[in-house]
Amino acid sequence: MIQALIDYDFIRYSFISGLIAGLIAPLIGTFIVIRRLSLIADALSHVTLGGITFGVYLSSLVGMTINPLITGIVFSVFGALGIERLRSVYKHYQELAIPIIMSFGVALSVLFLSLADGFNQDLFGYLFGSISAVQFFDLILIAVIGIVVLIFIYLLYKEMFLVSFDEEYADVMNISKWIHFLFIIVVALVISASMRIVGILLVSALMTLPVAAAMRVTSSFKQLMVMSVVFGELAVIAGLFMSFHLDVSPGGTIVLVSLALLAVTIILDRIGVKRRGQPTEPV
Repeated sequence: MIQALIDYDFIRYSFISGLIAGLIAPLIGTFIVIRRLSLIADALSHVTLGGITFGVYLSSLVGMTINPLITGIVFSVFGALGIERLRSVYKHYQELAIPIIMSFGVALSVLFLSLADGFNQDLFGYLFGSISAVQFFDLILIAVIGIVVLIFIYLLYKEMFLVSFDEEYADVMNISKWIHFLFIIVVALVISASMRIVGILLVSALMTLPVAAAMRVTSSFKQLMVMSVVFGELAVIAGLFMSFHLDVSPGGTIVLVSLALLAVTIILDRIGVKRRGQPTEPV
């Protein structure tokens, strides 16, 4: 694959996009896991799939190519806003917002997929990831999203930390509502940025599995963030190399590597390789 990175533009685009996804997905995933909102990624990924299929259908309808990544991002953002709205409607049953939006996304996907006359190779790549599908425009868009995510975390780290660990106090400080709003939009953007490499159906795994592995070997939140990114990048790099040499979709290999890393950390923890300080997960 090293020679292919030198010779072929699309391989370089995919590799760089994978590195960006391996950075921002686990990074924002730490806040998702700590807030016990892991299923939000699944819900938004299904809404994004609805946007992808809508883009494919719209392209066939108007007779010109419309980048499904754009429609996927738009649907994902609106799905994120829908989740926040429903969480405010069902104040005592906020988790209901997730299956409602997920069902909506699946229904849209089936509808537009039927109207677009079924699967094609591009849609298959969006579902399971593809090394050859990333174009220069996709790379630029993913890079912009990566920058937005990093700026968001850098500027609002203290507020996000407070909301994640003590939401009641955050409510008293009047920062909870708008932080929720911005956070859910950033999650939608991360899903949209990662789906080209990992695939819509597996993107939530890249946001949660590295975090789950990092929890077994860290004792503070900042350590958790750093190790989550390390595991995420390892999974992406190893997964892309395996995908290239085995000629399979990268989403599956990246997730399998993430699961292997998780298994190793669990085994190390069980056999007595302990963390220094207090464990991360009870915080």
